[in-house]
Amino acid sequence: MSHPVDVHVGKRIRHRRWLVGMTQQQLAERVGIKFQQIQKYETGANRVSASRLWDIADALSVEVSFFFEGLDNDSATSSASEGLPSDLLGDKEALDLVRSYYAIPENQRRRLFDLARVLSDVA
Repeated sequence: MSHPVDVHVGKRIRHRRWLVGMTQQQLAERVGIKFQQIQKYETGANRVSASRLWDIADALSVEVSFFFEGLDNDSATSSASEGLPSDLLGDKEALDLVRSYYAIPENQRRRLFDLARVLSDVA
């Protein structure tokens, strides 16, 4: 069974990779490993060594600490209290929505954000 920290780090790797629009193959090539290893990291099946995490952070243009953000709040109870799914980072639709959102020009993005807040208050 995978350790919860390994699973969390893997989800953060997948999350960042999706946000920047990179495939597992592209990330693997930048890090110098096979894409199957990236798959194993992302599922938490294999632990990521410190040096490999450093390389992945560099390839994804984030600090190493990014992969540990939210670790204290990574429980189903904290997510449920906010009305969010327990595995938001693992939800393909949510990640696609975030990526699409940030592809919108900033002034239109702000208007879309305001609309979403109004609609969520109505629901």
